Amino acid sequence: MATLIAPNEISPVQDAESLHKAFKGWGTDEKAAIAILGHRNSFQIQQIRQAYEELYEENLIKRLESKLSGDFERAVYRWVLEPTDRDAVLANVAIRNSNNVDYTMIVEISCIYSSEELLAVRRAYHNRYKHSLEEDVAAHTSGYLRQFLVGLVSSYRYEGDEMKARLAQTEANILHDALKHKSDNHEEVIRILTTRSKTQLVATFNRYRDDHGTSITKKLLDDASDNFLRAVHTAIHCISDHQKYHEKVLRNATKRIGNYEDALTRVIVTRAERDLRDIKDLYYKKNSEHLENSVAKEVSGYYKKFLLTLLGQED
Repeated sequence: MATLIAPNEISPVQDAESLHKAFKGWGTDEKAAIAILGHRNSFQIQQIRQAYEELYEENLIKRLESKLSGDFERAVYRWVLEPTDRDAVLANVAIRNSNNVDYTMIVEISCIYSSEELLAVRRAYHNRYKHSLEEDVAAHTSGYLRQFLVGLVSSYRYEGDEMKARLAQTEANILHDALKHKSDNHEEVIRILTTRSKTQLVATFNRYRDDHGTSITKKLLDDASDNFLRAVHTAIHCISDHQKYHEKVLRNATKRIGNYEDALTRVIVTRAERDLRDIKDLYYKKNSEHLENSVAKEVSGYYKKFLLTLLGQED
């Protein structure tokens, strides 16, 4: 279930006028902007963007970029984008990380989204950047990691419930042997994880656990410094149970592990209209603390207020 609290009907013209008033002059009425944008779904925001441009001959997103700043600006900017365009932007930011490609976003969209959703993101990426997501991933990675990530973003998986038990047994053994010998047979790992349906893969992971007495993800933690194996670990988590995966991302973020502001923004913005309430419930079960309270401790200002609004916390 979603956490976003939005009215059933809005007046895009009235919202556009209110936003224009909030941005008028030297100052900015951030509370007014949050009250509107933090309580509108994606379809409604696109209506507001169109009305704003028609009324004022100005792009709302560019106006937001000029009036807001820091983590607050990045969160609002990503929220007001159309969802597939947002994912395209997040993927591009991850790929073009000057220090090292942040492959987690690439793995997330490839392993959590349906085949049609992933295809829509690839189209949005192509429209925005005039080249393919696969091309950029390949240009900024190398070796087995490149083969794996390109295979993931290029995949178009079967979405049905059909599963072959014998195949699960065979491929669980292949994965065990490949991970046991580390540097050998990575092509088979890549083939299995980039071509099989999620239903088939979950059966394979379960077979692995039953046969070897431990989960495949725990086995992968033995070599957490290897970027390829870390990407495989992330992919398996996303395929197995993406809500548990997102809960762990949020848990690490609230403990300030890694780039915690980016992780908070990414999960809250991308899941607020989908299943963030379910992720929140799981977070509470795991941590004995409400996600809103954890977020409020770690961030501040209008950035905090905006994230809490998307989390469904009323004033």
